[in-house]
Amino acid sequence: MRYLTDRKLAEGLGSAQSGVKHHWSMILTSVALVILIPLFIFTFGPILGAPHAEVVAYFGRPFPAIVAALTLIVGFRHFAAGCQVMIEDYVQGLARKVTILLVYCLSYAAMAVGVFAIARLAL
Repeated sequence: MRYLTDRKLAEGLGSAQSGVKHHWSMILTSVALVILIPLFIFTFGPILGAPHAEVVAYFGRPFPAIVAALTLIVGFRHFAAGCQVMIEDYVQGLARKVTILLVYCLSYAAMAVGVFAIARLAL
C-alpha cells in the first residue's frame, strides 16, 4: 500500500508550462500587427488596381516588399495561435491534435506561398 500526499498526487497534472509563452506570443504579434496593418494599407493602397508592370516595379523597392512580407508572416503566425486556442476550447480528443496540426500546416503553407510571391515580385 502506497502512502501519497495530496501534493504528490497532484504533481504533473497541472499546467503544461506553455501558457505564459503562448500569451506573450499573442501579445507581441498583436502589437506588431497594430503597427504593420496600417503600414501595409498605406503601402499597398496606392498600387491597388495598377497594371502588372507597375506593381512589379513598386514591389521591387525594398520597403513595400518588406512590409508586405512581415505582415504576412506575423499575421499568419497570429492566426495559427488564435485558432489553436479556439480548437483547444471546443474540440476534444484526437480530433483536437489533428485539427491543430492541420491549422498550423495551412497557416505555414499560406505564409510560405505569400512570401514566395512577394519575393518573385521583388526580385
